[in-house]
Amino acid sequence: MQAFWRLGYAGTSLEELSEATDMNRPSLYAAFGDKHTLYLKTLDLYLETAQREVARIMESGTTLLEALTALYERALSWYMPEGEPARGCYLIATAATQCMLDAQVRQRLQVALGRFEKLFEQRFRQAQTAGELPAGADPAALASVALAVNHTLALRTRAGVTRDALHEVIDNALLVMCGTKPVRKA
Repeated sequence: MQAFWRLGYAGTSLEELSEATDMNRPSLYAAFGDKHTLYLKTLDLYLETAQREVARIMESGTTLLEALTALYERALSWYMPEGEPARGCYLIATAATQCMLDAQVRQRLQVALGRFEKLFEQRFRQAQTAGELPAGADPAALASVALAVNHTLALRTRAGVTRDALHEVIDNALLVMCGTKPVRKA
């Protein structure tokens, strides 16, 4: 997965996959089939893991502000791992470009985005019911904005934007969506 994440699907050669997996080409083919099949397996694994993590955070029982802050902080930890180059989101870094040429990737991307948006929308509805949002708020629209913020973090992280600048993006987005910013420890 790391080779695809770093270089994208098209930019990852079989040699790089062999090196990343410590497998020679025949073993790689025997274990995974072709490059495309291996990529789809890594994409499915990433999506399953990410959806489970997003659901866990969104269902954490905290306030909307706390849940979204935790979610964006978790995203940054994935996108900017300690001691490694910033890599952004696997989905955005690989599937967003590959989907133009590959119907299987496009279908996975569409399904994943729909599932993420549904998780966000459910959390916004819960917050509205709890009185954290005004009765006139639109949970579906807020979910689209919240997901767009995550995409912005993924893209800007990959572009080398600093963590401090990304926290500013998060805080301003939370102000718009929740009416307040999180309190950050100095």
